[in-house]
Amino acid sequence: MQVRSTVEQMPAESNAPIAALDQARKSLNTIILGKEEEISLALACLLARGHLLIEDLPGLGKTMLAQSLARVLGLTFQRIQFTSDLLPADIVGVSIFNQKQGEFRFQPGPVFAQLVLADEVNRATPKAQSALLEAMEEKQVSVDGKTHNLPSPYFVVATQNPSDQIGTFPLPESQLDRFLMRLELGYPDEKSERALLTGTDRRKMLDEIDASLDAGALGSLQDAVERVHVSEPLLDYVQALVRFSRESPEIETGLSPRGALALIAAARAHAFILHHSGVFPDDLQTVFAAVAGHRLKPASGSAIRNAGELSRHVLDSVAIP
Repeated sequence: MQVRSTVEQMPAESNAPIAALDQARKSLNTIILGKEEEISLALACLLARGHLLIEDLPGLGKTMLAQSLARVLGLTFQRIQFTSDLLPADIVGVSIFNQKQGEFRFQPGPVFAQLVLADEVNRATPKAQSALLEAMEEKQVSVDGKTHNLPSPYFVVATQNPSDQIGTFPLPESQLDRFLMRLELGYPDEKSERALLTGTDRRKMLDEIDASLDAGALGSLQDAVERVHVSEPLLDYVQALVRFSRESPEIETGLSPRGALALIAAARAHAFILHHSGVFPDDLQTVFAAVAGHRLKPASGSAIRNAGELSRHVLDSVAIP
């Protein structure tokens, strides 16, 4: 059973970037209605220097969330529409021969932006998908034997449709593992949907929203997140969750050490966003499904088939130390 603790709040901060982060959350909640927890998780993912995968049905706001994140965080933005005929060069760029100078010049592709939206990433072939691997892991791309650094900060926000839809190619485990979190937005509640139906067009609202942060302020916040206190009992809890995921007969593939590090990084960022004085069990529980769900694989013959049920199985089976 998930346990919610009474969390001591941090003292009020006068730090301008923290106030700007609160404003960014507020702005995002005016664009994406009724999804406060998902927005907090998306921000936590970027504050933890991670990449974000949003999986859901078409029309639920995946692309709008990615565009809104870029706008309120003050980041340069590029969108790549993944299709079955997309080539790696369409993503990373190509070397073009300059006749006047008599040499090849590299023409950067759309991957050269601080926030890159890989829209419907699972509609491209595995060859095209693999063009993102080096960019996501090393923050660089290699073309014709030369390495080109990507902007800093650098985030990939990818969207994908459910794998049972026509024309999709499943992402390999190696690429899934490069996403710190995977989120689902789901349908809005009745009140939020009514506000969408009767309110201003969301794209028009997005055009009118000012950036709350910039790259420098975001970097300061990321550094602050890494200093959020994690107690020894909390580390015991993380290790217990990871150990159970590896030993449970219901789970074929448990969490790796990278998965454990991702849990701590995401929990730190979530605690920071909510102004907690340190990481608490409910911070870890809140981020667990988003961080662990796409890394866990059910065992053959298990009655548990989806990521949400697997995550719940682990949390329900491990007591807080």
